[in-house]
Amino acid sequence: MPATRIKTQLMSASEMDRTLVRLAHEILEKTSDLEQLAFIGIRRRGVPLAERLARKIESLEGRKVPVGVLDIKLYRDDLTMVAAAPVVSETAIHFSVTGRDIVLMDDVLYTGRTIRAALDALFDQGRPARVQLLVLIDRGHRELPIEARYVGRMVQTTGDEIIEVKFQEIDQTEKVLLAEKVVE
Repeated sequence: MPATRIKTQLMSASEMDRTLVRLAHEILEKTSDLEQLAFIGIRRRGVPLAERLARKIESLEGRKVPVGVLDIKLYRDDLTMVAAAPVVSETAIHFSVTGRDIVLMDDVLYTGRTIRAALDALFDQGRPARVQLLVLIDRGHRELPIEARYVGRMVQTTGDEIIEVKFQEIDQTEKVLLAEKVVE
């Protein structure tokens, strides 16, 4: 990853939490059959997002939403640029995706290539009835025709800017930052 310099903080921990509450309500409003609802987080930062939203829906509705973890490394179209031997983590989906209403989750939507890879990986698990996308931040700059149904915040960025989402579970801090690449 290139060297970066923080430009500004876009969201605090409390702003992130309020956004997740809103997203949980949106999911509930747009889901007709909660029995078929399941969340799948794209490994790394999509996972805490999916787990937190499942807990919020459980507290609102008294109903557990199954949560799965999807590793997309071997499905990426830039696999040779990622690493000579990418480390593959486990996909952990302990329920059938077939016929389910899946909400696929990631922290940031940018070019759409991660989501394309995630869809390939997901459909190798079965055929969901519907797949919707939820992202905490949509920063634009699509290279593929992919749009999120649920968006925490839209942030217009330049090609030299990077969105850094920090979750307590992974980063031991909680915030969303706008950074810029530093030319060395």
